[in-house]
Amino acid sequence: MKQIIGLFALFTLASSFTSMPQFKKEASIKTISILTSAVCEDCKERIEKELNYTKGVVYSELDIDSKIVTVKFKTSVISEQGIIDVINNLGYDAGESKRNEEAFNKLPKCCKSPGHCSRD
Repeated sequence: MKQIIGLFALFTLASSFTSMPQFKKEASIKTISILTSAVCEDCKERIEKELNYTKGVVYSELDIDSKIVTVKFKTSVISEQGIIDVINNLGYDAGESKRNEEAFNKLPKCCKSPGHCSRD
């Protein structure tokens, strides 16, 4: 009888833990818009691909006409500066932050001069 009461008590205790509300911290999602130095569809593809595969980034889209990339990201995983660093390290200016010159020099010619892309 004591074993049955003990098992009942253990089961009740276990059930109460599984029904308790979870106190998991939800990630804060933030959306930012950053002016870039992108000039063509190749730039768009390169920036979006890199950002969309960056941990913490939920979504990114670059509007070539305005040169603005919109990025939705988890603030607990990556910062706004982290996103800017990704763009800079691809060879592009991001807001007031200047591009990585070494990365810029490796970009195709069309990504360095407006109107010279084979897709334009």
